[in-house]
Amino acid sequence: MNFLGLPKIELHCHLDGSLRVETVIDIAEKEGVPLPAYNQEELKKELVAPLECESLDEYLKRFFLPNSVMQSRESLRRITFELFEDAAKENVKYMEVRFGPQLHTVKGLSLEEVIQSVIDGMREAESQYEIKGNIILSCLRSMSVESAFEVVEKGREFLGKGVVAIDLCAAEQAGFSEKFAEPIALAREYGYRVTIHAGETGIGKNVLEAVELLGAERIGHGVFIKDDTEAYRKVKETGVVLEMCPTSNIQTKAVQQFSEHPIYTFHKDGIKVTINTDNRTVSDTTMQKEIGLVNEAFHLSEEDYRQIYVNSVEAAFTDEETKEWCLAQYKKKYS
Repeated sequence: MNFLGLPKIELHCHLDGSLRVETVIDIAEKEGVPLPAYNQEELKKELVAPLECESLDEYLKRFFLPNSVMQSRESLRRITFELFEDAAKENVKYMEVRFGPQLHTVKGLSLEEVIQSVIDGMREAESQYEIKGNIILSCLRSMSVESAFEVVEKGREFLGKGVVAIDLCAAEQAGFSEKFAEPIALAREYGYRVTIHAGETGIGKNVLEAVELLGAERIGHGVFIKDDTEAYRKVKETGVVLEMCPTSNIQTKAVQQFSEHPIYTFHKDGIKVTINTDNRTVSDTTMQKEIGLVNEAFHLSEEDYRQIYVNSVEAAFTDEETKEWCLAQYKKKYS
């Protein structure tokens, strides 16, 4: 199959893990941000995590440097625009981009200014390319519960104006859902949709708790439901959608090699899976590459890909008009 020509949907992509290397250098020079290297090849080594990462924590170290050049309205707008531009060029029709607003307030931006700047970049790309998008606000589990409440409150005014959902991300500890139950409940009350990073680092029960305690409609990764019967059953029976990111899962050692990834086993057993990049720069990947890797390991049929595409459209946190448009893009390809 020629995956480049196929329409694609991406539901799990981190803004601060998806910067162009040349843009990092350009912004750093303009804003006086020190870098360990100003040569693209040298800097890329600092931004891309190796496949031989020891853990999720080692993988997450790659985010410090990008955030240092994401502290102005213009840099946030530009980086968001470029991400959507790159996605559009590989036939991504709809993409949800997530980021932690509080990471971008180091030089004085308010949370509202941060969120608006990201929305502005997305809208600019939508006006120039055949792509549509929405924004997910991430709360870092390493931050306080009060910080999560702040993101929920400040982001509220942007609901329906580009922001659609709330997320919990960063290092995963057992039982984190209980700690954040109240801010996520408030978010749901306000109208946020809910996707939660869980089951990425060997704790399948976290997925069960994310669904039961936080009302997660989608799970970021969810690999380790394979080792937790109760979590597996809950995901399958309730139709919770898994946002799976194969290369990232190799890097963080959720799985050791692509042939061991559970994505195809899940798919064949009726669990709703989607294919995503997670972080285009940190994982040195694209949607084209991720789909290609899954195909190489499991020999996707046209029906397999169609079902994963439909899963992605149906699970998207967007309006019915956009979903119909996305489905039409696929039908147009095969009409």
